[in-house]
Amino acid sequence: MFEGPLAASAYEVLGVEPTVDDEALRRAYRLRLRQTHPDTGGDAALFIRVQRAWEHIGTPQLREAYDRGRSGARWDAGAASAPRHGTRPRTTTFGVAGAWRRERYLTMLAEHLGAPVADPYDPAVVRSAPWEVRRMLADALAEEATATAIDELGIGFTAWHGVEAGSAAVLDHIVLAPSGLYGLVSEDFGDSVRFRQGEVIGGAVGGETPVADLLLRMRWIARAARVRFGGAILILPDEDLDHAATPLGTVRGVPVVVVRRSALRMLLRTGVPGARPLGMTEAFDVRTRLKSVRVRTP
Repeated sequence: MFEGPLAASAYEVLGVEPTVDDEALRRAYRLRLRQTHPDTGGDAALFIRVQRAWEHIGTPQLREAYDRGRSGARWDAGAASAPRHGTRPRTTTFGVAGAWRRERYLTMLAEHLGAPVADPYDPAVVRSAPWEVRRMLADALAEEATATAIDELGIGFTAWHGVEAGSAAVLDHIVLAPSGLYGLVSEDFGDSVRFRQGEVIGGAVGGETPVADLLLRMRWIARAARVRFGGAILILPDEDLDHAATPLGTVRGVPVVVVRRSALRMLLRTGVPGARPLGMTEAFDVRTRLKSVRVRTP
């Protein structure tokens, strides 16, 4: 089980300390099931999280493996920046995903602690940092995970990561696919989300407007590079969405979809519903124009 910097532990979901004995853990699980069951007025998303937590620590063997994995958790630079291996053709990519957010995380952490720390990715250091600092690292990890998924799309796809979008803004990813040209943002709010009037809402989202921000950055790049995007994609961790993909309709003239990370490759291959496909000649022209964009590197 991968737990990001914002994720509540299985013990926290069940409302117990990690040192609790097995019988008390079982009682807590049953209590949380009753409290969160939708038939008794509970929260369906939290009910599912309770079940998933039990799946990871419900037996002494599972619990031992979970505790061992959690104690060894690290959030160093991810696979997106690692060298490629194997002979299978990969997606053509430019830039490094998560680079600017990792830089910002290190700066914010040093400001919080008053000085740089020897190991900024030590789990104890990360988990003790304020939510805003952990959120920055969580989003860097989300970008890197998305980049890894995009990298496996193969020939016929081109991706740009960390694309500058004016006024210090950055668009996480651009993907040129046979199905169209898309702007993408990878987020991790650390909790499930809902949707209202073409925007993402939820307790952890607060006053943020991720869809509006994504479209704003896409418009800036569209004007600067003289290209036309066919769709916008917001990628979230699988556990934060009830469905693999949720179309939000057309927002400010652009089809928008919120998708689980595990379903991203299929969506890019089949295309965003309502997106405008590109012909071969137009795709070549778009690829040429996007050579002018600036991407972030470490």
